[in-house]
Amino acid sequence: MRPVDLIVRFEWVTVAALAIVCYAMSSFSWWLFALLILAPDLSMLGYLAGPRFGAVTYNALHILIAPLVLLLAGALLAGPVTTAVALIWIAHIAIDRALGYGLKLPTGFQDTHLGRIGRDRAAG
Repeated sequence: MRPVDLIVRFEWVTVAALAIVCYAMSSFSWWLFALLILAPDLSMLGYLAGPRFGAVTYNALHILIAPLVLLLAGALLAGPVTTAVALIWIAHIAIDRALGYGLKLPTGFQDTHLGRIGRDRAAG
C-alpha cells in the first residue's frame, strides 16, 4: 500500500471517530446505532438486478452528500433522530472507506473507485 493510501485511510478513520464521538456526546441510544450501522449495506440487494443497477443502488447510499444534508437538516430543525441517523450513516461510510471499500463501478461489485477488492484483486 502506498503511503498516500494510508493517509487517506487515516482521514476516513478520523471521520468515523468524529461521527461516533458526536453520536456518543449527543446521548443517543446505542441500540439505534447497532440497529442502523449496517443498514446502508442493504443497498447491495440491488446487485440481484445486475451489476449496473447494483452499483447505482449501492453508491446512492454510500456517498456523503445525503447524510451530510440530513445532518444539516437535523441541526437546523432540531431533529435529534435525524441527527442520529445522519451520524450513523456518516460513520458507516467512513468505516467502509477506511477499510478500503469504495464506490462501486458498473463492471461488478469487486470493482471500486479505490481499486479492486476481494481475493482476486491482483487480477484487476
